[in-house]
Amino acid sequence: MDENEYIKHFTELVELEREEQMRLHEAEMRRLSGQEREEKGRAFLKMKGKSQGLGLGGKHLVRFRKQDTGFTLPESEIEVGDLVLVSRAGTAPWDEDNPMGTVAEKTLYTLTVAFDDAPPGFVYRKDLRIDLFVNDITFQRMIGALKKFKRLPRLRRDKLLDNTPPNFTEIKGIEFFNSDLNKSQREAVLRCLAAEDFFLIHGPPGTGKTITCVEVIIQLVKRGYRVLATADSNVAVDNLVERLDKLGVDVVRIGHPARVIPSLRKRSLDYLVQKYPDYIKAQELRRRAYELKERMKGVTMPEMRWRRGLSDEVIMQLAREGRTVRGIPAGRLRSMRRWLTVKQRIDKLFNTARGLEESAIKGIIIDAEVICATNSTAGSEILKGEKFDFAIIDEATQSTEPSSLIPVLKAKRFIMAGDHKQLPPTILNEEAASENLSKSLFERLLELHGDRIRVMLEVQYRMNDLIAAFPSEEFYEGKLRAYEEVKRRNLKDILPKSKEGEIENEDLEPLLFIDTSGSDEFRERVRKGSTSRENVEEARLVKDIAERLLRLGIRSEDIAIISPYDDQVSLIKSMLRVEGLEIKTVDGFQGREKEVVIVSFVRSNRSGDIGFLRDLRRLNVSITRAKRKLVLIGDSTTLESEGCYKRLIESAKERGAYKSVA
Repeated sequence: MDENEYIKHFTELVELEREEQMRLHEAEMRRLSGQEREEKGRAFLKMKGKSQGLGLGGKHLVRFRKQDTGFTLPESEIEVGDLVLVSRAGTAPWDEDNPMGTVAEKTLYTLTVAFDDAPPGFVYRKDLRIDLFVNDITFQRMIGALKKFKRLPRLRRDKLLDNTPPNFTEIKGIEFFNSDLNKSQREAVLRCLAAEDFFLIHGPPGTGKTITCVEVIIQLVKRGYRVLATADSNVAVDNLVERLDKLGVDVVRIGHPARVIPSLRKRSLDYLVQKYPDYIKAQELRRRAYELKERMKGVTMPEMRWRRGLSDEVIMQLAREGRTVRGIPAGRLRSMRRWLTVKQRIDKLFNTARGLEESAIKGIIIDAEVICATNSTAGSEILKGEKFDFAIIDEATQSTEPSSLIPVLKAKRFIMAGDHKQLPPTILNEEAASENLSKSLFERLLELHGDRIRVMLEVQYRMNDLIAAFPSEEFYEGKLRAYEEVKRRNLKDILPKSKEGEIENEDLEPLLFIDTSGSDEFRERVRKGSTSRENVEEARLVKDIAERLLRLGIRSEDIAIISPYDDQVSLIKSMLRVEGLEIKTVDGFQGREKEVVIVSFVRSNRSGDIGFLRDLRRLNVSITRAKRKLVLIGDSTTLESEGCYKRLIESAKERGAYKSVA
């Protein structure tokens, strides 16, 4: 397609997805009671708020807890960095008067929310409701990037859209800053430096694609290039910032302070700017402006019922002359004049403060060696007009193409790192998904230009060899191999010596497939009103295995339980309330790793229907999270309707890692 078709196509898809997300959130708020939303983990009820003063960046912090201070918060999807709506009991959460804020901190008992502006007084009262909402600004920035696409030079558009091959220069031997990089990582770095347009780092699970990205960034910085480093998620951005900071790179993290982990806030723009004289002066001006604002409470605001069509200038003139007009008493005119005079002073103070703040921010951004932000934040006002030599995009296969365009269009060249064999971006609108909004720019460029723009990292540093064997064969052409020091790792290395007498051979086996086929007790079911699935007996089996591992001395923080289905996750959470033990969907665990992972596949039926388990990228993510032990639980008769699952089960049998409950 040409650039006009491209822009039109993706703009329509982004609008569809935006409307879908807004519709789903609001529809659910309208359809379900607050109690039902809370049960689904998308709201908190009976909360009360207490001011925590101002936080980083001048954000207004309010800490909410259940009205009975002994209550812990229920299980919830609401996490740090999410946008939430705060409303009073009996009012509609979506009312425009209800404030929206960002979750800054979450504990077992409290939720702290950061508001850009001073929230209305009711948020400090009781009986409040807090709802998970959606971030519309991300969609606006994607559409903005699509509009900018047309202004790219013709040759660059052709390389992104057509078969015009990208160019490479010659890079001779270099000195690597990280001497531990393996051969494929070094090749990737060299090819990235040679790319005059773009390059792809294909990083299968555990192969160190982020480490490779960091090496590329440092090489670019040392060559005097200006670098923008982004990712779709805040967690991935923080990972980049942490690694760069440890290596002494002058990195600045752009983004809402609430979304930056505490240990990295010293690298955040909001923290750094507070040391600048211009910013300190700006804060003093703002303080004076707020003091003046307090004085306005005793005078008349010139709203329509008092001004009666008079302009500000006329009100000021009449008040000076002591006249009355249109039935407005002279005293009222004088009061409105005082309000207008103070307002002018306040506006001047705020405008001056804004200019000083912008100057301080600009200085930090210009001086930084690397700017780190999410894809969306790369399109914020803070970085408006900023241009970079290179954009490095981590987790690129989890970003939609319009999302990736935001940082891509801010740089002359770009490098993307990801794995198209793992889960793609999550798209809620079926039409948008079917029209390839779920296909990343990474994947499309790979299809367009092939291996001339890609290096695959081949050594994985995460999994025991037995765990890694099947995904290597099935998804990576058998090229993925384990680093020597992780090949034979198992639970023996992390079990307490005091438990040695209780350990059985099965405990130390790194891989186990537990087949529930042949037992009617292990049938899946659908909850009333749900489209998800659950399997009660599988959940009980998961619980038994997890409790066995905990009794052996495995830390709860080292265990993860994952399932493709939300309802199964909720069911297991209700059975296993253990602090530190993570229980999540497969989609929610991509990019993560644990010492032990237990996977509940759920599906068990006579028709062989496995639903969205047919997306084999979901399977790949499921079986590549564990370092030392992977336990898979499923019904072979149902799962084997898809050939890949059949090969997985056969592989487990061949390796002596199969067990049946029958």
